[in-house]
Amino acid sequence: MTSDKNIRPVRRIVTGRNSQGKSIICSDAASPHSMTLAGVSDFGVTDIWKTYESPANNNGPDDACSGKIELAPPKSGSVFRIVQFPPDEAYVGKWERNAAFSSMGESGAEAIHESGARHEAMHCTSSVDYAFVLEGEIWAILDEGEVCMSAGDVLVQRGTNHAWSNRSSKPCMVGFVLIDAVPLSD
Repeated sequence: MTSDKNIRPVRRIVTGRNSQGKSIICSDAASPHSMTLAGVSDFGVTDIWKTYESPANNNGPDDACSGKIELAPPKSGSVFRIVQFPPDEAYVGKWERNAAFSSMGESGAEAIHESGARHEAMHCTSSVDYAFVLEGEIWAILDEGEVCMSAGDVLVQRGTNHAWSNRSSKPCMVGFVLIDAVPLSD
């Protein structure tokens, strides 16, 4: 977790039940589960919630995000996060991508691919990812082809090699829900 002033805090409101079984607001504050990628102070990742099984277990008051931020969702689970992408010009060609991906745990280190000729941030996880642009614009890059996304656009990323490229001069905020999936077979 970080308190880096270069990433925007994300307000997280979590509900639950009181001792009488009535619905309540359990917390309403900036998510404390945020980090910057190693070497890129304005590339922020903020985890909002995780599940560890399906169907998810809503019992108990525990914060499901406690622990280290990992790129991939938990095995048989999911993660909901917001990513602040800086403009490419701020880090592409200047960062140490292996260190940046490794800063998101073992799943981050394992996700990078040497077939990153299209973009330095090409990576792949065994998950179904729902990506939705909240603010700004970003390019979804695949091994073959790319598409520009702007606020309101949604992409379903199905375990394929990909990268995100912010070709604008402003940060882009993207929400992601990553759900563990069976790896693609060749």
